Amino acid sequence: MTSYRIEHDSMGEMKVPQDALWGAQTQRSKQNFKIGQEKMPQGIIEAFAILKKGAALTNKKLGKLDSTKCQLIQTVCDEILAGKWNDQFPLVVWQTGSGTQSNMNVNEVIANRGNQIANEKLLHPNDTINMSQSSNDTFPTALHIAAVRAITYQLFPAMDHMIQVLDRLEKENRNVIKSGRTHLQDAVPVGFGQEISGWKTMIIQSKAYIQSTLPYLSQLALGGTAVGTGLNAPKEFGEEVAKIISQLTGLSFTSEPNKFHALSSKDAIAFSHGALKALAADLMKIANDVRWMASGPRLGLGEIIIPANEPGSSIMPGKVNPTQCEAVTMVAVQVMGNDTTIGVAASQGNFELNVFMPVIAYNFLQSVGLLADCMKSFTDNCLVGIKANKEKMDYNLKHSLMLVTALNPYIGYEKAAQTSNLAFKENISLKEAVVKLGYMTADEFDAAVQPEKMI
Repeated sequence: MTSYRIEHDSMGEMKVPQDALWGAQTQRSKQNFKIGQEKMPQGIIEAFAILKKGAALTNKKLGKLDSTKCQLIQTVCDEILAGKWNDQFPLVVWQTGSGTQSNMNVNEVIANRGNQIANEKLLHPNDTINMSQSSNDTFPTALHIAAVRAITYQLFPAMDHMIQVLDRLEKENRNVIKSGRTHLQDAVPVGFGQEISGWKTMIIQSKAYIQSTLPYLSQLALGGTAVGTGLNAPKEFGEEVAKIISQLTGLSFTSEPNKFHALSSKDAIAFSHGALKALAADLMKIANDVRWMASGPRLGLGEIIIPANEPGSSIMPGKVNPTQCEAVTMVAVQVMGNDTTIGVAASQGNFELNVFMPVIAYNFLQSVGLLADCMKSFTDNCLVGIKANKEKMDYNLKHSLMLVTALNPYIGYEKAAQTSNLAFKENISLKEAVVKLGYMTADEFDAAVQPEKMI
């Protein structure tokens, strides 16, 4: 049977589980918001630990906090970052839109754990841990720190890995020629390596787009406190804490120059997630290309062979499906949905504060995590094993009616179209059709139609 202790806050007393490090405000939120299963993301909790440590060091530097209290806060923040107290952050996303209760959850855990270490009550959640801060500037700061860390340490390595594999595939297939396709119809020839180079450049460009958003995400709201005026914070607090957070993370953060903007607008997050959506769109295209080209194995295009990772059917023996492609495309549509949520939420700032921040944080970090994971899975379980089915590519290439495009300079567009139509109608080759129409000799056709010179 659970035993309880009595904690209190400005509204009165609350029963809190005896072994919990959180306090009254966390318990109130836990009891009042029994909505869904989505917990505040771990990335947000870690970002809070970083900013609380940075705030303590800044308050000490500015003469507001003594060394003993500062050291206790640092110690507990380091324990949180090491994952020691993950179970002490139980709050759901669906809480106050400012994230106040998650800010207080962190404050209470740091204060109670710090007091445990000191064996006396030295730390207070509001007066000590939240010194020079407000939930209104700490949550957007945690959001930006978490976003930059997730993009830098989760997403970019996955993108770089995919780029490296695609670069290898491009080089391996530089001499492989296949039929191009536009509108899902036959088109003029293309190099398979050229096609892969398009995929590679999509990921390179997407990374550049996402990187271009980081300077905006790196601007922090800390120092604005409740409404952007900086009430109860030293004038230098925002600049100093941004420097210390940069040192703690090894990443470059600056103080947002206009705190009224920092608290009320979520445009930087919406902008950055737009770049994530662009990446999702590119991944959707690549995954669809792969599964189209791998379709078959006998009745589809069958131009590439992908790894067979697991049985594809519970009833059809021997069936293998492009499951990695399907996972990527599902992630892509989830990210696109998240972008809609973030865009709508970002539009809902009223006066001095946006109160949709927890759902913005949840969706943004979910998108980054899903994109990173699916890219690594797709790369390691599909892309690395792609093999060109050269025989099928060559067969399709030689039977493509769009090779007729090479005849335009010799016989003109209209006669070339007649040639293509006759070849299709009578199921004969282009060479047979153009000779039958009397527009070229067989030798003239062979000289004009050389796929290797058409790419």
